[in-house]
Amino acid sequence: MPICEIDPWRTQYFESTACPDDIFIPTEDSDAWSWNPRHRWVYDKLAVATTQGLDAAPHGIAPAAYPVFSKPIYNLKGMGVGSRILHSEADYAAAYHPGHIWTTLLEGEHVSSDVAVVDGIPRWWRHARGLASGDGTFDYWEIHAAAEPAVEDWCDAWCRRHLKGYTGMVNLETIGGRIIEVHLRFADQWPDLYGEHWIDAMVQLYATGDWQFDDTPRRTGYSVVLFVPHGPRYSHPPADLQQTIARLPGIASLQITFHEDIAPDRHAMPPGGFRVAIVNCWDISAGIAARDRLRMHFEAARAHI
Repeated sequence: MPICEIDPWRTQYFESTACPDDIFIPTEDSDAWSWNPRHRWVYDKLAVATTQGLDAAPHGIAPAAYPVFSKPIYNLKGMGVGSRILHSEADYAAAYHPGHIWTTLLEGEHVSSDVAVVDGIPRWWRHARGLASGDGTFDYWEIHAAAEPAVEDWCDAWCRRHLKGYTGMVNLETIGGRIIEVHLRFADQWPDLYGEHWIDAMVQLYATGDWQFDDTPRRTGYSVVLFVPHGPRYSHPPADLQQTIARLPGIASLQITFHEDIAPDRHAMPPGGFRVAIVNCWDISAGIAARDRLRMHFEAARAHI
């Protein structure tokens, strides 16, 4: 399976798709950086900011005005590590860190967009918004069927200008329609919600440089996340419970998102909780009900630890 996935709970989306042995499709930024030397510069957040005309500079050059947003120049592991708003000179002095930058503090909606690109030209878009629940956690993501003109207009021009020669998937994170991060991959949390044969179309994109996908049946989907308290060492729910939940009406798939044979503190998790499951669904009420059923299992298990 040359779709290179390190999370075993996500191989379910790719294991039945035929893929040529000489085609390697990344789902991790580390692979995407290694395999795309010409375009790996997009992981430089200072470069991405300056190509859009945003105020930005490395730590060591103080902002002329506040507030600004501070973050690492490179962060291939994600999770917002080291990112924060700086409201004053005192904040800047306290947050000063080599290898970090400050940039314009953007306002507006935070959107994650997957884009199929052919020679730098966007050919397909899909957008998602997350409902944050605090301390780096999300309640659920909504994967919209509708277009996002403010994102697509700005990012289409940016891709055509800066990604010429690149063919493949791109994930763009934007705030208020301006790009804050670029990833040379797709979001592997919910590819089942993009529609039947989407994975096949993506493989064809990498194999032939052509994008062919009938997206007329697209519909809004949801990716519902379950976080539990940090501390205990959790076990996976029984297989029969997982199968029952995955087969419920309105449910697209279930991911149990941790390694039970690896210590909890060795998982990359946000401060607000330990992520144990993701329910992808077409009906948000069905997804929340499935999550509640899983939560009851983990709460009961935690009570016996």
